[in-house]
Amino acid sequence: MGKHTQTAPSRHCRVAIIGTGFSGLGMAIRLSQQGEEDFLLFEKDAGVGGTWRVNNYPGCACDVQSHVYSFSFEPNPEWTRMFARQPEIRAYLEHCWQKYQLQDRTLLNTEVRRMAWDDEQQLWHLHDAQGNHYTAQAVVSGMGALSIPSIPALDGLETFAGKCFHSQNWDHDYDLAGKRVAVIGTGASAIQFVPEIQPQVARLDLYQRTAPWILPKPDRAISDKERARFKHFPLAQKLWRGALYSLLEGRVLGFTFAPWAMKLVGKLALRYIHQQIADPELRRKVTPDYTIGCKRVLMSPNYYPALAAPNAEVITVGIREVRAHSIVTADGQEREVDAIIFGTGFTANDPIPRGCVFGRNGVDLLDTWPEGPEAYKGTVTQGFPNLFFLMGPNTGLGHNSMVYMIESQIAYVLDALRFMRRRELLSLDVKPEAQARWNARLQRGLSHSVWNVGGCKSWYLHPLSGRNCTLWPGFTWRFRLLTRHFDPAAYHLQARPFAEPAATPSARAEEVPA
Repeated sequence: MGKHTQTAPSRHCRVAIIGTGFSGLGMAIRLSQQGEEDFLLFEKDAGVGGTWRVNNYPGCACDVQSHVYSFSFEPNPEWTRMFARQPEIRAYLEHCWQKYQLQDRTLLNTEVRRMAWDDEQQLWHLHDAQGNHYTAQAVVSGMGALSIPSIPALDGLETFAGKCFHSQNWDHDYDLAGKRVAVIGTGASAIQFVPEIQPQVARLDLYQRTAPWILPKPDRAISDKERARFKHFPLAQKLWRGALYSLLEGRVLGFTFAPWAMKLVGKLALRYIHQQIADPELRRKVTPDYTIGCKRVLMSPNYYPALAAPNAEVITVGIREVRAHSIVTADGQEREVDAIIFGTGFTANDPIPRGCVFGRNGVDLLDTWPEGPEAYKGTVTQGFPNLFFLMGPNTGLGHNSMVYMIESQIAYVLDALRFMRRRELLSLDVKPEAQARWNARLQRGLSHSVWNVGGCKSWYLHPLSGRNCTLWPGFTWRFRLLTRHFDPAAYHLQARPFAEPAATPSARAEEVPA
C-alpha cells in the first residue's frame, strides 16, 4: 500500500482475528492455550457467537449432530437434543468465550471495514466502522462464507409497503399472526422457519425456484441419564463423537466417489415425499428434477406437512414484480401480501465485498478471484501475506461437521505462526505455482462429484465461472493430514534483517530459503 500518513495507530497486535463464531473463538482459544496473548478479536455485533448469534429465526437449529458440532477440546455433555437448536449453540459459544477469558481481548461492536497490507512496514492496517485504526502482523479471518444475506433483485421491491426482512435479520417484534406472508426461497433456513410460522399466519405463499431434497431428521431429546453418563464418563462421550464422525464421513463416498449411488438415497427421499404429502400436484411441485446431493441435502420432520396445510400454497411460477401490497408472478396472477420473508441464503461465492481487503500493490482481493474465491489449502491466497482464512474457499462440506475442518485449519495457522516466530520472519506469502497446483487438483477431484454433475444450479458453483469454489472433494481426515504441519517450501518468506532490533518491523526485509 505504500506509506501511511495516519497518526499512530490506536492499537497494535501480533494477530488480529475477525469474527467470534466457531472459527474466531477456536483460533483465539488455541492461541491463548499456547501462551500467545498478543491478539485481538474483532466482532461487529454486540455479542459473540457469529452466525449462531445473528441467525435466531424460529426453528433455527443445526443439521449436524450436536456432539460433533462442537470443539474437540471443549466437549459439552449437556446437549439436550441430538441436533442442537440455536439458543443452545449460542450459549455453548458464549460459554467458551467466558471460560477461556477472552473478554478483555474482544472488541465488540467493532466492524472491520477495510484491511490493507503495507509492504514497507510488513504489516496489516485495519480500519473499523468508527474510523479507528489498528495494525497487526497477521490477520485471521473467521468471518465464514455464510454471513452476508443474499436478497434477489426483484422489480418493485423498494415500493413494497408491508414488512420485509431476511431470515438472518428476523424481526421478532413483528406479529405474524393472521398475516398474509410470502416466503421467497426454499433453502436450509426456510425449511426450518416455514413449519414454525405456518400455523400462525392467515396465508402462507411459498415462492419456490428449485425444490430441495429433504430427508427425515432423526432428532430427539437426549435424556438426563444419557447426559449424566457423558458427564461422568468423558470417554463415553468421546467414543460417541467418534462413532458419529465415522457415520457421517462415510457419506462422502456417494457425494464424491460414486455419484450414481445417490440415486438410491433419492429413492428414500421420494418415499418420504409420498409418506408426507397426499396431494399429487403438491408432490409434483416439491419433487426435485436433479440428483440428490447436487444441492445441499436438507432434513426436516415437519416441512412437508406445513406445505400441505390448507393455508399454504407452493408457487413455482417466477416473480414478475413486487407492488405496494402484493406480488405479481410471471403468469400475471397477483397475490396480496402483508409481509415478505426472504429465505434466500447467503453470498457464499462472494463472501467478502469489493473495497474491503487490499493486498500487495493495493490490489483488491476480488480482482485476484476472477473465477471465484480460491486459496491454498483453503487458508491463504497469493499476494496477501500473513492473511489466513478459516472456512476459506473449498473447505465446505456436504457430509460432515465444519468444526472438524475449522480445527484442522487452526492447527495449520498455529504452526505457520510458530514458524514465523521461530525464524523471526516478517511475512509469508504462498507461491502462485503452489496455489495453482493445489486448486488444479481440487477441481479435478470435484469434476466428477455429484455437486458438479448432478444437474442443478447451486450456491456451491460460482455464478459466472461455474467453478466449485465451496466444497472439499473428499474425506475430512485427508484434509487434516494435509494441514497438520505448515509447509514453508510452498511460500515466499520475508526475514527481518540482522541489523534490525527483533521488535522493529523493517521495510528492508529479505527473502530467505525455506
